[in-house]
Amino acid sequence: MLKVYYIMHSCFLVELDDRYLLFDYFDKGVVKDVVDFKGGLPELDPEKYLYVFASHSHKDHWWLENLRWADSRSNIHYILSKDIRLGRNYLTRNGFNLSIKEKITFVAPLKKYHVDDMTIETLRSTDAGVAFVINVNGLNIYHAGDLNWWNAEGRGELYGEVYGREYKRALRPIANRHFDLGFVVLDSRMGEDGYFVGMEHFIKNIECDTIFPMHMWGEYQWIERFKGRPGIANLKDKVVDIDRENIVYDIY
Repeated sequence: MLKVYYIMHSCFLVELDDRYLLFDYFDKGVVKDVVDFKGGLPELDPEKYLYVFASHSHKDHWWLENLRWADSRSNIHYILSKDIRLGRNYLTRNGFNLSIKEKITFVAPLKKYHVDDMTIETLRSTDAGVAFVINVNGLNIYHAGDLNWWNAEGRGELYGEVYGREYKRALRPIANRHFDLGFVVLDSRMGEDGYFVGMEHFIKNIECDTIFPMHMWGEYQWIERFKGRPGIANLKDKVVDIDRENIVYDIY
């Protein structure tokens, strides 16, 4: 079994036969002034292990309250970027027992970790935190977090070139890898001339069977716009169509 649940923004739940992988879940209320997300977690099988990933500390990728799931679920582990600060005083002040840290693996950029039977590698982000490269049950999964070719409209050509060099450099460690699933940024805020560059570089240079666009702030029409770009006609079927939150994709 391989199912992917699109929840919202950069948050996806990957369901395998024996576990769940949850990426970048956050409180949708914190961005309600920007977009009114409707996404939410589906009912989870309590017998399946839950691994919770957070790529960095931005409020649209991480929510402290996620840690409270450990109160009612023993089969849970958190893989959190080290920029998510969870000091003793902070945890105590927010009502957490310090034993929660036993269920957390903090990760830094350009490192490799073994969590149970999973191998987790990290890439350096062009914004904050890390991107995740995960091998689990014979599958290779990539989740970008905020690793992207940030080419914001109006910031000038040099700005885009600098981020382009950093983006390409960040992806070099996976240049010759094959991925079954990729979750890749397609951010409409970059404007007509810049929204596509990170995704286009990824799809042309990284071998990946199925690519889910993310970080779209609810602007799903940009997926079809991207798929209509010249030069990717033979690659566009790799990109999954998303038009709303709470969609379940049966990969196999």
